[in-house]
Amino acid sequence: MADMFKTWRKATRLAQRRRPLSAAFALQDLFKPGLSPTTRKRFRTQSRPTRPPPGSFIAGNHKSRSGVIAYRLYTPVGSPRRRLPLVVMLHGCTQTAEDFATGTRMNRLADELGFLALYPEQSQKANFARCWNWHAPEHQAAGAGEAGMIASLTRHAIDLCNANPARVYIAGISAGGATAAIIGAAYPRLYVAVGVHSGIAVGDIQTLQSALTAMRGKRTARPAGKLPRQLPTIVFHGDQDKVVHPSNAGGFLHNLERAGVGPLTMRTVTGTSDGGRAFTRRIYQERSGKPLLEEWTIHGSGHSWSGGSPLGSHTDPAGPDASREILRFFLARRRGG
Repeated sequence: MADMFKTWRKATRLAQRRRPLSAAFALQDLFKPGLSPTTRKRFRTQSRPTRPPPGSFIAGNHKSRSGVIAYRLYTPVGSPRRRLPLVVMLHGCTQTAEDFATGTRMNRLADELGFLALYPEQSQKANFARCWNWHAPEHQAAGAGEAGMIASLTRHAIDLCNANPARVYIAGISAGGATAAIIGAAYPRLYVAVGVHSGIAVGDIQTLQSALTAMRGKRTARPAGKLPRQLPTIVFHGDQDKVVHPSNAGGFLHNLERAGVGPLTMRTVTGTSDGGRAFTRRIYQERSGKPLLEEWTIHGSGHSWSGGSPLGSHTDPAGPDASREILRFFLARRRGG
């Protein structure tokens, strides 16, 4: 009887730590009293999901209390023993996970730099154009809707691949960029940094109409009170974007200032990509010199992933390499470091 209560308490603690698979294994011990410790260990090892092999690009569906979400997951080449960083990538409207992976070239960079690339995919049943429903309140809070599904999928990928939980990041374009910003704000203990391309900062948007107004650059209602500390964020926006007005890039600096981090210093860098696109890069740092926000303006570019592959949709191959710059920003940061 004492062993039974001990096992039950262990399973409860694991569930509270959001480790449902381990909790299930613990509960199985209640129904297998005749198994020796060695046999139970062998059973758990055989039942545990197998980490995808290096170089694989698997497809799957993940079920959570918030719903079911499809995904693609790329595991880079190299040793399967490594505890790799995890980068979550959210596609834009009309795109699929595979299309977004192709356009951003993230899988190739995963092999080069050593990280896992996870691509959640929006269902056409949830949105006919495959847009993430970032404008709706039911998808903006932790533990519910699309935010809850993507966070749960992120934890699933961490467990499945034995990823490094101190090095988890999220990025996206357009509706995916707005969703990445929302999820980063809702789960600051899960993600370390955020990347937003051609998207909108977290604000007071609660309806489709207010979202469309913001996309046209006519948004006036932004958070006025003090905000929680913002995750380090890197932003890209083309100054000829006709879908999401370039003025929306300023929302990230507004939110950073509202977070009360103290005086910010700005450093500006200008340049031209190999493809001929001029850009302006602004780095905002706190007093200690730590960069909190990096904002790229791509001159002459529209609503497209800068430096992306022409084999994917909504890309601007002439621009600076947004994928590589986002990864530079991400991989320099870890939780607690």
